[in-house]
Amino acid sequence: MNKIILLLVVTFTLLGCKNSEREVDKLDLAKKYYKFLDNSNTSGMLTLLGDSIVIRENEDNYEERFSQKGYINWLEWDAIFEPTYKIIEIKQDNEIVKARISKIDKRLFFLHEEPMVWNEIIQFENGKITRIERLKYEVFDISRFVKNREELVRWVDNNHPELNGFLEAQTKSVAMKYLKAIALFQNQK
Repeated sequence: MNKIILLLVVTFTLLGCKNSEREVDKLDLAKKYYKFLDNSNTSGMLTLLGDSIVIRENEDNYEERFSQKGYINWLEWDAIFEPTYKIIEIKQDNEIVKARISKIDKRLFFLHEEPMVWNEIIQFENGKITRIERLKYEVFDISRFVKNREELVRWVDNNHPELNGFLEAQTKSVAMKYLKAIALFQNQK
């Protein structure tokens, strides 16, 4: 009799552990992720991320693995441009979250002249975000983006060489150089 009771206790305990993993509200985590991006909330972001996060852009065949610290450094870079992230559509599909997102900021407004829109999926492990895969851009004019960026780089080379290198790293100090280059370029016109 004791063995049966012990077996039942162990079974229910194991089932409870499995259910707690499933009960993590992935849709809620994803919504918080976009809110923290929009607010550049580094401390909030740390609560959502696994030990590392993979960011993949399928159209560029680009993938980068960030430590939590590395991702927070990127978030601080992004914050300098005062981004606005909007969820256009979001839904959970089994173990992943699919989202349609738009983003505009001072850098993108200068380079792209309108918000970018893309579709992506978010993947989770142990209740934490571990992978974000940008599947497809719906609104992204790469030729306009590159043309405007090249024009800015040429102008900086000729007029403010002290700002050279603003494309090299995604750090807070480099972002401030980038923003200053854009402001100087716009003021000269």
